[in-house]
Amino acid sequence: MAERPTLVDPPIETLLAKVGESRFTLVAVTAIRAREINEYYNGLGQGHGALVPPQVTSLSNKSLSLAMEELYEGKLEFHRPTAEEIEA
Repeated sequence: MAERPTLVDPPIETLLAKVGESRFTLVAVTAIRAREINEYYNGLGQGHGALVPPQVTSLSNKSLSLAMEELYEGKLEFHRPTAEEIEA
């Protein structure tokens, strides 16, 4: 029988390394993606083609866990704008 994943799996240290050691960035990026996953599931059958389904197969049905697993597997990326990009 498969063991259910928890927030400790994937390891928080690994997730922090993927977002530049910023806990705020980790929370913000995964929360935004979790909202997108929720919108996808809530909009099924309504013809919304712009919403991206979860990119990982997981035992978890929690959108935040799915978002963290996507980040861990490299399927969720983000871009932190530079000072020049902000000014432009």
